[in-house]
Amino acid sequence: MTRTVDPVAAKKPGTVLDSAYWAVAALAAVTGLLLVVVPAWPAQLAGFAVVVIAILMLILGIHVGIAMMSAGALGMWNLAGADAVAVTFEDVAFSESASWSLSVVPLFVLMGVAMGRFNLTGKLFSAAEHWFGRVPGGLAVSTNLAGAGLAAASGSSIAISYALGRTTIPEMLRAGYKPSLATGVVAASGSLGMLIPPSVVLVIYSSVTQTPVGPQLLAALVPGILMAVGYTVMIMIRCALDPSLGPRSEREFGWRERFASLRNVVPVVLILLVIIGGMYSGLFTPTEAGAFGALAAIVLGWLFGGNRKARHFATTMLVSFRETASGVASIFLLLMGVHVLTRAVTLSGIADALTEGIVSLGLSRIGFLLLLVVAFLILGMFMDGLAIIFLTVPILMPVLESFDIDLMWFGVFIVILVELAMITPPIGVLSYIVHRISQNPDVNLGTEVRLSDVFKGIVWFVAVGAILLLALIFFPDLALWLPGNSSAQ
Repeated sequence: MTRTVDPVAAKKPGTVLDSAYWAVAALAAVTGLLLVVVPAWPAQLAGFAVVVIAILMLILGIHVGIAMMSAGALGMWNLAGADAVAVTFEDVAFSESASWSLSVVPLFVLMGVAMGRFNLTGKLFSAAEHWFGRVPGGLAVSTNLAGAGLAAASGSSIAISYALGRTTIPEMLRAGYKPSLATGVVAASGSLGMLIPPSVVLVIYSSVTQTPVGPQLLAALVPGILMAVGYTVMIMIRCALDPSLGPRSEREFGWRERFASLRNVVPVVLILLVIIGGMYSGLFTPTEAGAFGALAAIVLGWLFGGNRKARHFATTMLVSFRETASGVASIFLLLMGVHVLTRAVTLSGIADALTEGIVSLGLSRIGFLLLLVVAFLILGMFMDGLAIIFLTVPILMPVLESFDIDLMWFGVFIVILVELAMITPPIGVLSYIVHRISQNPDVNLGTEVRLSDVFKGIVWFVAVGAILLLALIFFPDLALWLPGNSSAQ
């Protein structure tokens, strides 16, 4: 039985939220003004103010790069004067644009955009449905596997959630799936975006922490696969125990149709083999792997995309280049902001003070990591994953060194942790995004999807992610074995 959606619901202006917004904006403005007007604050107090301003600006929805750059510039102005700010901006602008390790970023972005524009990734759900549609929770399993494929191409959790939500939620609701499973699997599958390589987030993390790019990407491969497999197994077990949760698909496909559907998977598999296989064997550097991956996406997109006309190809490439330029500009703005903020934090000494404070607590390595879990779940209330990672990593690096935590391992750990923070009820921002998608009448098909439904479905996926996170803490080789046994550069 369906529950009718009230189209007027949740459209009244929220005066309380408006007041809170302006209060946060006023607090950020006043704090920033004081840093400019009142010179020579105590260094650590200025550093604390910088972090607070950055967090407040992120809560206001300001671009991550601009928020961090503005906060860092205000802190440096207070601590070292206007000349230091000018020198920092000049140095950071050149060093970030001329960094060889970051040359892979536009290539990975172009690869992902081209795969999407040529509709190589859009066919993954159909292929998965052919093979898994008849198993318990088959459409949810197909959504999860399609999400893993999209993660390898996109790297954006929000983009994956939008792409999956608009296409797979209607299919699952039409097949009689409960809204909790239909929305929960979309949010969880979207959360794979930052983890499964090639991940632009991990490339940026490598730039900030100076870890080698190739091994860092390989470190995330095994945990990413384990998370996708864990989600699949959990879905199948739950739906086998409670068939009403996700009924078997009524559509039956013969073996000929199943093998024919694999044609839709071939391009994505070939592209991933080029990238991951090339880096693992040492045949390619990460930049070369990105170049071959982008070239493969364009060629295979033209061959398998369904329209080989020259005009369509030219139009698709023009749009892809435009979207790539926009995306890369946003990423490099983020990197500049991270480095400006890092210099301000270093200058203030707040990172060293934080290290001394945490060490004085006498925490073990595991105790410190569990403390991070709690802190990141709280940050997940207000910020997206990129903001959380690149606001905290510069501050945490001295602490990580004091606990002898491998930075490559920590890159995988923090990405999984942030992804869980983005979906964990009742605070995960991705939960609210999926709920908003499900309010579209074309998506919910007249079935009311409550926020509580989304939370109810996500809890099971959070449990699987938490198990993987604990396994990573107690068995670090889950992340370190593959890069340690490869020839990646």
